[in-house]
Amino acid sequence: MRQDTGLNGDAQRIEQLGWMLFLKIFSDKDKELELLDDNYTSPIPDLFHWVNEKGNWAGDPEGITGEELLEFIDRQLFTALRNIDVSTGNRRALIVREVFDGNNNYMKSGTNIRKVLNKLNEMDFNIAKDRHAFGELYETILKGLQSAGNSGEFYTPRAITTFITEMINPQLGEKILDPACGTAGYLTCAIEHLKKQANSIEESQSIGENVIGWEYKPLPYLLATTNLILHDIEVPNIRFGDALDQPLSNFTEKHRVNAILANPPFGGIVANNNETNFPQNFRTKESADLFLILMIHLLKKDGRAGIVLPDGSLTGDGVKQRIRQKLLEDCNLHTIIRLPNSVFQPYASVSTNLLFFIKGKPTKEVWYYEHHLPEGQKAYNKTKPIQVKEFDPIKLWWNNRKESNISWKVNIKTIIDRKYDLDIKNPTQPKETHEYNSDELIEMLHKSFGKSNSLLTDLKNRVK
Repeated sequence: MRQDTGLNGDAQRIEQLGWMLFLKIFSDKDKELELLDDNYTSPIPDLFHWVNEKGNWAGDPEGITGEELLEFIDRQLFTALRNIDVSTGNRRALIVREVFDGNNNYMKSGTNIRKVLNKLNEMDFNIAKDRHAFGELYETILKGLQSAGNSGEFYTPRAITTFITEMINPQLGEKILDPACGTAGYLTCAIEHLKKQANSIEESQSIGENVIGWEYKPLPYLLATTNLILHDIEVPNIRFGDALDQPLSNFTEKHRVNAILANPPFGGIVANNNETNFPQNFRTKESADLFLILMIHLLKKDGRAGIVLPDGSLTGDGVKQRIRQKLLEDCNLHTIIRLPNSVFQPYASVSTNLLFFIKGKPTKEVWYYEHHLPEGQKAYNKTKPIQVKEFDPIKLWWNNRKESNISWKVNIKTIIDRKYDLDIKNPTQPKETHEYNSDELIEMLHKSFGKSNSLLTDLKNRVK
């Protein structure tokens, strides 16, 4: 792929590999379903199956190549799969159309494409051992997104998805949602967690329907769908669309869920005036804040959530304050884990937090736990990411909470007196090392610019 002039950068190579993998895995599964069920008909026309009787464009190592293969993919394959008939309501047909409607073939050499296809032909995804082995490799491919430019926003470190899933502890029969699922890291963690509880084939098959994801960008939708198929989910329950694109009131009791696991997009500006879908007193352009309101709304009574939020969502006045007040009044925000600011590098270097809350009762006190970098490590990076084992001390503390030099609790009266500001620093740390929040930094910059302008004006007058 690196030799192909049509591909530029890791993110584009992953996207290219993504649609090829999806089609091979999906096609292999369809062929298996046709053998098992005489009434099953694949939504993919036979000519475009990975292995077929009419030409075998992909599955035959000696199949078409060069310009003929390139023209077949660009002129026939993508056109046909983007226009698959979905009028019957076939969910598998809709998945194929959405995947190919949002992605492209970037490779310019049919010879290079043939080499990639032949590599993929070495794997049989209908053999559980091969599929699971590749599932681990696929995770490594997705991890590469974290250093692939803006695509890093789609990937949450597995240490975090695993820890949050364990703490929320989803159960069979519960509905679990990630409204901004990216490459489906939380969803696959939830699936593996639920599989351990299943005692029958029927229970295992129910998992796929109850683990729900929403994603509005084509590349992560493609990668997430493939990821779930690799985790034995025949029909991934992922909706392709923006979670913020409809009025909050459209989500009624039937849409509510038992658990939410999420890392909503932060630092972004909401598109298409979607903030108008929310009540007037909660309207903001900050995506993370709107997602917080949406997630509170989507939880059932006694529903649980474990989410990632930046420091900026914990502080600030106006709309931000009103959103935090709603969170604390509608839910029991029982735990905030404060993370070092390099967890999401290089995609984002802001300080982040893990928030855990239960809907239905107001907050009385919030426990804080300050997670530190491993001894001797200055920051997390591509070669030294955050590890699952680093959360072991927090798991031990979770059910037997005590205040210490890294954990403290704050009662709701103190938080109300602070105008619902949740950006509360470790009280045991030396006071000299003041960490400024975003509002304080902006005010300091404002004063600094003002002083600079005054000095420049004075200098200008003296030169005259």
